[in-house]
Amino acid sequence: MRLFFILAACLLPLAAMAQGVWERPDAGNGEAKEQQEEKPNPDAKYLAGAVPEVDGKVEWQLDVDVPGKTADQIYDIMLQCFTDLTKTENQLEGSQVALVNKAEHIVVANIREWLVFTDKFLMLDRTKFNYTLIAYCKDNHLTVTLGRITYRYEEERVGNGGYVYKAEEWIDDDSALNRKKTRLVAGSAKFRRKTVDRKDYLFSVIKEAVLK
Repeated sequence: MRLFFILAACLLPLAAMAQGVWERPDAGNGEAKEQQEEKPNPDAKYLAGAVPEVDGKVEWQLDVDVPGKTADQIYDIMLQCFTDLTKTENQLEGSQVALVNKAEHIVVANIREWLVFTDKFLMLDRTKFNYTLIAYCKDNHLTVTLGRITYRYEEERVGNGGYVYKAEEWIDDDSALNRKKTRLVAGSAKFRRKTVDRKDYLFSVIKEAVLK
């Protein structure tokens, strides 16, 4: 009997250990490491390179191969596409197809529209947004440029025509990004974001129209 008690006393610590939870010493570090990982930058698409310049002027270019369509056909499509654009929501007086050259298959539209930053109850933040679209039509190919961008901001609040900004002085990389080119700077950030978004939308509409 005495031997039994001695054996039981020896086995009790082992039983207690067996009931515990065994794990690797670094098992709890995985979650901490995940938390330490950097989150994706929501402004990544708006950073360096998002706003290209040609000869010191902000300008985007869209190139689309259009198999099976002549320059005349592409010209007609773009003339209609630009005309439709000037009649969409948020367009302003003066938004129009300004020049055409049927012989050279070129269409030029001067667009005047509202670029809306925020539209909530009792809060509307927007700017007048002016730019030029030019379509160069060839057999089986379309080139469209978007440039000559200016903004007229807060006319109603400050008067005297508001604040006037040129894209080259306001949304270009030097003006709109910090020194490390890792984030947008306050003030021009919303202009850069919304301009890039608008360009993406317009180019998608143009591409869809010409490829139908």
